[in-house]
Amino acid sequence: MQKTFDVTGPIKVEIELASGDIDLDASLEGRAEVELVAHDEESQKLVDAARVEFTNGRLLVDVPQKRSGFSLAIVFGRGGITCRVRCPEGSDVTTRTKSADVRVRGTIGALSASTASGDAGADHVLGDAQMKSASGDLAIARADGGVTAQTASGDIELGVVQGKVSANSASGDVTIAEAYGDLDVNTVSGDQVHSAVMRGRVSAQAVSGDVLIGVRRGSKAYLDCSTVSGDTSSELDSIDAAPTDDGPLVEIRAKTVSGDIRITRAHAPATEEVQA
Repeated sequence: MQKTFDVTGPIKVEIELASGDIDLDASLEGRAEVELVAHDEESQKLVDAARVEFTNGRLLVDVPQKRSGFSLAIVFGRGGITCRVRCPEGSDVTTRTKSADVRVRGTIGALSASTASGDAGADHVLGDAQMKSASGDLAIARADGGVTAQTASGDIELGVVQGKVSANSASGDVTIAEAYGDLDVNTVSGDQVHSAVMRGRVSAQAVSGDVLIGVRRGSKAYLDCSTVSGDTSSELDSIDAAPTDDGPLVEIRAKTVSGDIRITRAHAPATEEVQA
């Protein structure tokens, strides 16, 4: 199935697909294109019954779920459906899946991605991003707004984040390359790596995982770190109160049960902050 719609400016894209792949490219001007490709006979029936429509600036792609049961296509070959969408830059994207992977390329407005066992990743989100998965990995290369990410056994990997980050993972790792806002990160057995924090409050809590926090050069740090059976180390000259000069302050509160806590200086130069 292939459909094309004439659009003006950014739109709202909503995709619901149980299994397969979602590939969205936000680089097309003046049009929105949808292609649904089935990889087995049962999936073709779902494609034929799918709703693909554009109304009042909203593109809806709704593929019905297959009936419960055993599928030989999934065992012996590729099953499910590939959904390809091209839309204008800056469009808001919402996806809901069970086992489908989600890949968002280009620059979008806001992102809401929910999946059970699939992975979800995006290149550049201008607004806020909300991502949730049970066992899949979650990733965003750049987010100009805030990020809320939650997964049970998957990893969370964020590149440059301008807004606040709230991340939770049970057995997966959480990695953040550069953070310009507050961080609130909780893990159970996964490790945390915050390579370069700039300012604001950093709350990092883990049970058996290790926590590494790198503070950007030029920033001062207030440290409140504790662990029950792990080790704590810092390469910084900590302070007991806010600095009197104009240097940014990072307030770090890190706690673990058996994991190690390490506070360092960020080794690589951080990306220039995007001005609002």
